[in-house]
Amino acid sequence: MPKALEWDDKDEQALHVLAVDNTGAGIGTGRISQEGQIGRMAVLSPWRNLGVGSALLVKLLQLASQHQIAPLFLNAQTKAIPFYQQHGFHCTGDEFMEAGIPHQRMEQKTD
Repeated sequence: MPKALEWDDKDEQALHVLAVDNTGAGIGTGRISQEGQIGRMAVLSPWRNLGVGSALLVKLLQLASQHQIAPLFLNAQTKAIPFYQQHGFHCTGDEFMEAGIPHQRMEQKTD
């Protein structure tokens, strides 16, 4: 995604998480806005499929609960839909393009 699209007016109020390696270098990130949108999920390629993304998402879900942020939703890249489904999200609406990448809105399942 172009750098200009990475920053928005939600950054200052959002809760951010950062995964680091044993040297303290950042290897993954994510955020949750006050409106309940999870986003900016990213893990460096050497660290993918090792549980880093799951750890980030679990922490964001914990923060949402602690700060009473709900309902939760996100715009997943379509290739990441199975990942978010494993964490209790389901697809809603139609697929759409964002920054030239197909996305799907997903919402957290509620009982």
